[in-house]
Amino acid sequence: MWFDFLLRSFSKNIGIDLGTSTTLVYIKGKGIVLYEPSVAAFRDGGNKILAVGEEAKKMMGRTPKGIFTVRPLKEGVIADFEVTAEMLKYFIKKVHIPNRFTRPTVIICVPTGVTEVEKRAVSEVAYKSGAGRVFLIDEPIAAAIGVGLPIFEPMGNLVIDIGGGTSEVAIISLGGIVISELSQVAGDYINEIISKYVKQAYNLYIGELTAEEIKFNLSADRTGEENSNYEVRGRDKISGLPKIIKISKDELREALSEPLRIIANTVKIALEKTPPELVSDIVDKGVIMTGGGALLTGLPELLQEEIGIPVFIPPEPVYCVIKGIGKALDDFNFYQRVLIRAPKRV
Repeated sequence: MWFDFLLRSFSKNIGIDLGTSTTLVYIKGKGIVLYEPSVAAFRDGGNKILAVGEEAKKMMGRTPKGIFTVRPLKEGVIADFEVTAEMLKYFIKKVHIPNRFTRPTVIICVPTGVTEVEKRAVSEVAYKSGAGRVFLIDEPIAAAIGVGLPIFEPMGNLVIDIGGGTSEVAIISLGGIVISELSQVAGDYINEIISKYVKQAYNLYIGELTAEEIKFNLSADRTGEENSNYEVRGRDKISGLPKIIKISKDELREALSEPLRIIANTVKIALEKTPPELVSDIVDKGVIMTGGGALLTGLPELLQEEIGIPVFIPPEPVYCVIKGIGKALDDFNFYQRVLIRAPKRV
């Protein structure tokens, strides 16, 4: 027992926010050490990964015949086990020097409501990537810890985490999730809506990276009074030739009104299921919105109008989940009750 404790104390324990669109890695004692796209590139007919992360993302839509880029996670869960394992192994190797005597403890987040099979897939990927022990944590719980909410108190906390693949709504009290709702209307879905709108309104085909860039330019920290028109480059649907158009940001926001209302409706459904005492707490404290989607211009205002409760966005909402995982690593004994030990399959 003493020897096991000694080995753990000398290992570099790791926290991972394995997201549909991005992966973040935290190392105890160092902080957040990696923020890269959850993308891998490989050659058809071969198992060798050619590129991972930022390098692979730059290849999207630009690859020659026989080379493919893939996002191995879909809607918050693993869609391609082997590619995810290779991608995660690459990320861990990039930030962590292996020790032949010790293997790190890894805490990795999962969306609320995923199946046991999906949880097992996530933990097996972590073990395959070199973990000695694996713990899972629900994503909204990690986000709440990252924000600094008193999750162990007998009071309601409402967290909305909008990532790339899912939007999660969770009411948290006494260290657990009382009510949760999950929607696939999130960052990737919004990219699709932008692409469809540009195609229908302007007969212009745009790629996934272009749609994502447009969404990024609509985020709250980049939107100002000036530059109200956004230049979009793509391929003309009729002539097949390159074409440049200008779209107003107000027009794009209007095009996104439907998915934003779906997210707002998901929150309303969760509140309708919540016990009155917890609703009273939430009315007093407000709603916390985390994840990259929280930065979309107009979403906090729309949500506040729909539910009648103040909505707050913490500084750097993209980092809330990984910060929460980091806190759980740094104060493992205190947060152990919200962690799920994932056994290693023999």
